Amino acid sequence: MMGKKDSANKSPAKIINIKEISENIEKRVRPILRELNASSKEIEASSVMTRDGLSVGSVMEESVDPDRLGAMCASMLSLADKTAKELARGNLKQLLIDGTEGYLLLIHVGTSAVLAVVARPNVNLGKVLLDARKTATKIHDVFVNNDLDKFLDDL
Repeated sequence: MMGKKDSANKSPAKIINIKEISENIEKRVRPILRELNASSKEIEASSVMTRDGLSVGSVMEESVDPDRLGAMCASMLSLADKTAKELARGNLKQLLIDGTEGYLLLIHVGTSAVLAVVARPNVNLGKVLLDARKTATKIHDVFVNNDLDKFLDDL
């Protein structure tokens, strides 16, 4: 009986710990995303998610569900990764979607996460690509310097 009670007591502590870690990651990522969004008035939103689509942090309109966006981006990136390999194009670095109302750019953040950037159609695309790559590097550095990349890989 005691073993079951001990086991039950450990699970909630682990859940609280994961929640605390997730909040810590978001606190570190959001300022970096705000800086990216402020780099151009043409950038409408940005978000970081795990390769599985779990939202890590975002700066976007409240009407956009970050978990739904994460799931869709993860699906697109997975398919693009497979397509690049099938066509012998090597490892995918980024995915750019060009729509009539603007762009969606997906860039790998190390091996555990993805940066999504939403921009208006009249944006200087070269500058956005450069700023997004720099942002992905900053976020990756935060993950590595805080051992968060291992945490994200384990999710």
